[in-house]
Amino acid sequence: MHQRPIGTATRGTTNPNRLRRMDRWIAATHGPALRRSDSPVAVDLGYGAAPWTAVELLGRLRTAEPRTAVVGVEIDPARVAAAQPYEREGLTFVHGGFEIPTGGRPVLIRAANVLRQYDEGEVAAVWQRLCARLAPGGLLVEGTCDEIGRRHVWVALGPEGPRTVTFATRLASLERPSDLAERLPKALIHRNVPGEPVHAFLRDLDRAWAAASPYASLGARQRWIAAVRAVSADWPVTDGLRRWRQGEVTVRWSALRPAER
Repeated sequence: MHQRPIGTATRGTTNPNRLRRMDRWIAATHGPALRRSDSPVAVDLGYGAAPWTAVELLGRLRTAEPRTAVVGVEIDPARVAAAQPYEREGLTFVHGGFEIPTGGRPVLIRAANVLRQYDEGEVAAVWQRLCARLAPGGLLVEGTCDEIGRRHVWVALGPEGPRTVTFATRLASLERPSDLAERLPKALIHRNVPGEPVHAFLRDLDRAWAAASPYASLGARQRWIAAVRAVSADWPVTDGLRRWRQGEVTVRWSALRPAER
């Protein structure tokens, strides 16, 4: 018997290049795992009303591992039918949800702008379900971005659970780092209040950004690098200059995990 897909349909909004920041980070950080895999399959979960994000994910991951295949998974069968004309070698579209109906276990599941409509209390169970579908060494990347991909925040999880939180932005349009708060994933967006770790981190990054204002004459990139370097003295930043130059900073989940209520 065919299993009924688990989850509910998203609004379906999507735009070309919306997820480029997330894709590039995945290709850079998860590329070695794709290359080690005998069958490097990635899932674009909830790709929306148009297939652009899945098409782009295939191209970007193949820069890291040319054998990579991408499966777009959508709970709305009409969206699957609309996407299937875009299938090609290494790219397929299937009807499904959080059960991830791919047969084998994928090395990557990307779920962008999927959980925003769910309650915060539902997130942990969804994470656990998705992580249970990962191949050994696999990665779940779940997060949120704005409509054109200028602001993006995502959580990276392994089979054991959440590992890191990445903040990524187009630096030329950034007024202050806390502008990213509106794009926090569902697990964190309601926690951006005093007393919560994510609020403290964004507060400290704002202060470091303000203190780095003399670097603005050298460009927003140099100002961002100076600010991130400053906060890394007090927060467990896991990446380095190469990623900072892209307008990113990645912090251990354990430091930003919501406080117990």
